[in-house]
Amino acid sequence: MKITELELIPADKYLFLKIHTDEGITGIGEVGIWGYLDAAGAVINKVKKYLIGENPMKTEHIWQFLYRCLYFRGSVIMSALSAIDIALWDIKGKYLNVPVYELLGGKCRDRVRSYAPVFKYTAKEMAAGCMELKEKGFTAARLIIPDLTAPQVMDNPVIYAKKVEEEIDKIRQCREAVGSQFDLCIEIHRSMTVPEAVSFAKGVEPYLPYFIEDPIAPDNAKVMAQVAAATSVPITTGERAINLQEMDELITAGAARYVRPDVCAIGGLTVAKKAAAIAETHYVGIVPHNPLGPVSTAACLQLDACIPNFAIQEFPSFNMDGAEDGMIKDGLQVEDGHILIPDRPGIGIELVDDIRERFPAKPRDLTAVIAYDGSVLDR
Repeated sequence: MKITELELIPADKYLFLKIHTDEGITGIGEVGIWGYLDAAGAVINKVKKYLIGENPMKTEHIWQFLYRCLYFRGSVIMSALSAIDIALWDIKGKYLNVPVYELLGGKCRDRVRSYAPVFKYTAKEMAAGCMELKEKGFTAARLIIPDLTAPQVMDNPVIYAKKVEEEIDKIRQCREAVGSQFDLCIEIHRSMTVPEAVSFAKGVEPYLPYFIEDPIAPDNAKVMAQVAAATSVPITTGERAINLQEMDELITAGAARYVRPDVCAIGGLTVAKKAAAIAETHYVGIVPHNPLGPVSTAACLQLDACIPNFAIQEFPSFNMDGAEDGMIKDGLQVEDGHILIPDRPGIGIELVDDIRERFPAKPRDLTAVIAYDGSVLDR
């Protein structure tokens, strides 16, 4: 079997890849670097010359070649490589007529516990959102601390005490609303300083959050480890990791009790499985990052199925209201907040044939938060 073509498929805010073969088997992947889809697409077009004519079954060899072929690496290149890797695993599973998880060690579980987002930002609304999810059968919620709907330009300075107090109160009200039979997964979205993060984490300890995600910008593993050491609440991070070494650094530094490999950014399933094995040796759980489209989710499910240290899966936002369910031919099955692992060959899904027409490309804009004094902040 030989690769004959690499087809880029932009749809809505995503970029998918379809790899074609001379036996009629195709595989699909997805680019992770959602702010720079055109750049990742250019990388994929660059490596076509090598991939066309290659045997798609050589997943590890192809991965190593693309990773080592030039001196320069980075998030754009790794997202392109991730899409290629996922598509190759999809082809391999289809060729052998088995789900990808069978090729990665076999099933450890039949369904995947997930936590869905609450896109509300006041304490009262967040608590109500948690109750709505609980009534739908979910056992955990993703609470986003910074208001993502707020103006990009701030009018006033951030007052430390007021900020920390208000954010703690959100978690308190959510816990009081849902009781103890429900987990709260707190997404800080890199929006706190180190002192703010430590004070917030200590303040929410009585409400037993499942974890706090990215309390500070995740660029320095040692500083993240300092935050982790200052609180009993587990820290999770790692969605920006773009190679196995970065994930290893986070784990060995003690920066996280859970790590968040993004299969569409870290290098595909090939690397994500290795990252899970490193985490396993340190008793660190896996919470796959999943902010993208259905291919990302399908790939996550294959990883979730076959690793012993899986913790919980970020529920796909594309699937929350069903608006983007039409991107795939067979929708995901969700029961009581759990996603059933598909038993179809490959990664278990297929894009609809008219996806480009039904979901015209709408790349995301680049944004940043500007403080009241004109400086740039993380959000």
